[in-house]
Amino acid sequence: MLDSLRSQLLFWLLAPLALVAALDAGLTYRSAQSTATIVQERMLLGAARMIGEQVHLEEGVVQVVIPPAALELFASPSRDRVFYRISAHDGQLLSGYFDLAMPTRPLASEEVLFFETVQRGKPLHTVAFAQPVFAAPDRGPVLIQVGQTLEGRNELARDIWASTIRGHLALLALVALLLWFGMRRGLRPLLDLRDRMARRTPGALDRMDARGVPAEIQPLVSALNDYVARLDAHMSAHGRFIADASHQLRTPLTLLNTQVVYALRQEDRPARAEVLQAMQESVQYSVRLTNQLLAFSRAQAGIGHPPAQERVDLVDTVRRVLETLASSAQQRGIDLGADTLCLHAVVKAEPTLLFELVANLVDNAIRYTQRGGIVTASVTAAPEGVVLRVEDNGPGIPLSERDRVFERFYRLQDGRSDGCGLGLSIVREIAVTSGASIKLDAPGGGCGLVVCVTFPVVRLPPHFAALTNSLV
Repeated sequence: MLDSLRSQLLFWLLAPLALVAALDAGLTYRSAQSTATIVQERMLLGAARMIGEQVHLEEGVVQVVIPPAALELFASPSRDRVFYRISAHDGQLLSGYFDLAMPTRPLASEEVLFFETVQRGKPLHTVAFAQPVFAAPDRGPVLIQVGQTLEGRNELARDIWASTIRGHLALLALVALLLWFGMRRGLRPLLDLRDRMARRTPGALDRMDARGVPAEIQPLVSALNDYVARLDAHMSAHGRFIADASHQLRTPLTLLNTQVVYALRQEDRPARAEVLQAMQESVQYSVRLTNQLLAFSRAQAGIGHPPAQERVDLVDTVRRVLETLASSAQQRGIDLGADTLCLHAVVKAEPTLLFELVANLVDNAIRYTQRGGIVTASVTAAPEGVVLRVEDNGPGIPLSERDRVFERFYRLQDGRSDGCGLGLSIVREIAVTSGASIKLDAPGGGCGLVVCVTFPVVRLPPHFAALTNSLV
């Protein structure tokens, strides 16, 4: 029933009105009872005064004549019973019902008192009026009492209340109708937005025009546009990844297929072993290329919308990377070590991507450094943040090419490495995602390359400790 926004709005607008109407119904009933009581009391007092006008003194005796008009005031379809009693000042019954209850206290001349009582098993509303005897003021007033049962009063109260409630219900229905039409008109921009979304062609990723959209709906349009932008970036990255993967994997797979065909034709065991060795190298290159393509895709997807980041100890990450690449460095005859490491250096990053960043820097240094070279990683604290430094004594990168090496698949044209040209691209993408900056420089001796990645300050290291031991 409340599955639509219009129904929910109508419900939450009418529910408080219905609650107020229910409270008003109770107050209206009390007001109707009060009005009916006032009407009854005026009739009772009018009848008592009419009887009082007939009180006179005749031969020294107080006489009372009950005029018919005094009792005809109470004629009604409800068939109420009317009781009256006229008593002298000393309580002597002059006329009426002797068992009609009297006031609990004496009344002063012309004083009026209304009270409830019970007469013959029926509740009664009674007026007591002290009528003075003007011909004999020393005798004291005559007490005139007139009572009526409550059927007529209650019926009048119900009629007043029912009439008022019918008006309130009609007004509530009118308000509900007007609210329905008002919400139908007010929700038209939202329905138009729905129709515009429904008319969009599949795959359309253009921004929605927010002109003419009410201020309350503009945040929704902005959120949709933001989502479309993120989806566009994601789909673009996905498309680029597929294109890059298909382009980059085609060559090693073709080469591998050629090697397999050649190996099948070889009957000489040494020649076949040589071909299998070449096949193994091709497979290793393909695996490395695939891993780097995946890492690049993850890093690029985080730009503008970084993944959930947390506090990570960069020193611990560097140590784990060095332990992982120690065997690779040993196979190439590279002296891999750590120098001037902080005991702790906390940065804010996604742990897996941070590991990829450090691993690609160290792996690049190992691949581009000649046998017998040195690769050193360090983490230091600086005023601008935490600095990761990876230094090698290899051939370095010419100053003219230091900007281009961050491009995808760009490789130096000297054939010095078997890399696939994605390492520094991955490093840059992850650095941007983590809010870090990257800089290439030459060592103090002028030979080799230094890569510095500066992370924003999260918590300054409490102290430093030199760590010069080699890990290989």
